[in-house]
Amino acid sequence: MARVEDFAKAWSPQPRGPNVIEKIRNTINPPPPLRHKLAMALYKLRVQNNKLEYIIAKMKERDQALFEKVVQAQMEKDTTRAAMYAAEVAELRKMIKSLLTAKYAIERVALRLETVMTMGDVLVGLAPVVGVIKDLRRYLTGLVPEIGIEMAEIGEMLEAVVTEAGEFTTFMSAPTVYNEEARKIMEEAAAVAEQRMKAEFPELPSAFPSPTAGQQENK
Repeated sequence: MARVEDFAKAWSPQPRGPNVIEKIRNTINPPPPLRHKLAMALYKLRVQNNKLEYIIAKMKERDQALFEKVVQAQMEKDTTRAAMYAAEVAELRKMIKSLLTAKYAIERVALRLETVMTMGDVLVGLAPVVGVIKDLRRYLTGLVPEIGIEMAEIGEMLEAVVTEAGEFTTFMSAPTVYNEEARKIMEEAAAVAEQRMKAEFPELPSAFPSPTAGQQENK
């Protein structure tokens, strides 16, 4: 029986694994299973972004209420109460700015994922994204732990996609370049958050510390 089986195998050879050309093709143009995983990661990112938007909206409502209390206390010449509310506003706005930074970083990551799904180039396109996801996981764990956990899962999913995309990660990887690009994405998100804070939030009276001033003092 063994000889018959050997003959059958020789007559009908088993499917071969992908050759080098096919692996490169799959890396540049990911096959359907990888596209599905990218789509799932993109969906999960958008869900987390929606959660952040909801939290930020609630915080903005709280900020407005506290700011009105600052103004009211000043009108009543109650400087102690005004200072107390102003301190709450300053702390709340630091939190809002941090969440806005995370939100805009997630939006940039989502845009990158859409580009990868459209244009291909998984390894090069996803490497900086994985770096940003790791930064966001650490960044959000102390702010909104449940979203930090979700970001960790999304990061693991994208790392698996990069691994499955081909065996060229060690050949094509450039950690320094990718880390630098990830850092730039976070910095750009922080800059946009800063602009939005200035545009949408009224400044506290000069007698009270602003969120920016408080951050500079803590450095």
